[in-house]
Amino acid sequence: MPHIMKKYYPWRNIFFVAGEGVLIFLIVNAVFIPWAGYDHYSELFVVYGIRAAVVTIVFLLCFYYFDLYDLSIIPKFSEHILQVIQAFGFGCITLSVLYFFFPVLIISTEVFFFALLTAGMVIFSWRFFYFKLLERRMFTKPIAIIGTGKVAGEVVSAIDGKKDSGFKIAAFVGSKNPLISQDGIPVFSDIKELTPLCMQRKIEKIVLAVDEKRGVPMHDLIQYKFMGIEILNVERFYESLTGKIMVERVNPSLLLFADGFYVGLVKRGIKRIIDIGVSAAMLMMAFPVFLLTAVAIKLESEGDVFYRQERVGKNGRIFNVIKFRSMVSDAEKDGVTWAKKDDDRVTRCGRFIRKTRIDELPQLINVLRGEMSFVGPRPERPVFVEELARSIPYYNIRHVVKPGITGWAQVSYPYGASVEDALRKLEYDLYYIKNLSIGMDLATIFQTIKVVLLQKGAR
Repeated sequence: MPHIMKKYYPWRNIFFVAGEGVLIFLIVNAVFIPWAGYDHYSELFVVYGIRAAVVTIVFLLCFYYFDLYDLSIIPKFSEHILQVIQAFGFGCITLSVLYFFFPVLIISTEVFFFALLTAGMVIFSWRFFYFKLLERRMFTKPIAIIGTGKVAGEVVSAIDGKKDSGFKIAAFVGSKNPLISQDGIPVFSDIKELTPLCMQRKIEKIVLAVDEKRGVPMHDLIQYKFMGIEILNVERFYESLTGKIMVERVNPSLLLFADGFYVGLVKRGIKRIIDIGVSAAMLMMAFPVFLLTAVAIKLESEGDVFYRQERVGKNGRIFNVIKFRSMVSDAEKDGVTWAKKDDDRVTRCGRFIRKTRIDELPQLINVLRGEMSFVGPRPERPVFVEELARSIPYYNIRHVVKPGITGWAQVSYPYGASVEDALRKLEYDLYYIKNLSIGMDLATIFQTIKVVLLQKGAR
């Protein structure tokens, strides 16, 4: 998990979340002291600390699941205040449930609501200040981009699309291109013209983002490196910024020599043990949901409760994925087609179980069988794999690991049903395979819970 946070989430954002947690924790403890008395508080410091920590964790989780830590786009502050209030309200409900089962955690009503009011005012002020920093691009690292073509344009779009990226463009090097040049940012024709900005530390990194690397003055780049400027190739920079890999830029040398793209025996073993333990436990806990869903499906339409369909698994092996049937029984009488938005083949019950992801629960059986894992690239149908492998370079790399019930692509990219969508998802799948770890799986599962609760991406 720390590796993924460092690689994908800017340290500034981690500081923001941690800072907010510290503020809530300190406020709750500060309110305890006058109510309990300093002597009594000091005697039960650990107990009060645990209670404050529980409040802090619950509110931070609620903020996360209400999208309050998605700061790539700065919201209107009035709308943001409403979201924060809703998150606080849901947090109060969650805490009341916890207090019912664990009375030792209970905080007196007076302390709780005074702390809640104080924390609310502090959080609003904290977030207002942070948004101002984002708007003004303060405390960002200035970078220069070598290149003004298509690849450079993708880097610019990635930086502009994430207000919390932590970078600002100080200069371009290349021919002038009105499609990517921005107001007030100089475009130099010669890389040597960057020297004054680098000397003044107005440039801390140089990103090599040219469409064609032939002709790049490597000698000059080496000189900048000796000046203490970090030189980054565009693939590495884009990957750390977006959490995906530029498929169009992938080449054999990247696959051979880049860090990652290797899953050792120990890592596979731990992943398998977790898959077996968690899937078995979830199958037992979800048994009542299985029964209710089966009854609902049978009452609404004729046909089997479960839907089995051939999918491509690890190393290209074909297996039958098991899902609750969400479409009419003759959904593919006219042939195999991509799922589409507002698909009229989906039943009313099917629409509900798709939104809530209940239709995916039987895949826990596939996990127990060893055909799937909890986290991995989503398994695709053989007919689509053949089509996509012809159209998309390196598409079959996604089959070097077991497919998953959920995946990095599923939580990072909206539901898609086209070759272009498959290409975009492959960028995330390759990132997952390159950085595969238990921490990466936990981060994906954490994101999946959020997606399910907010019902994003289901179709």
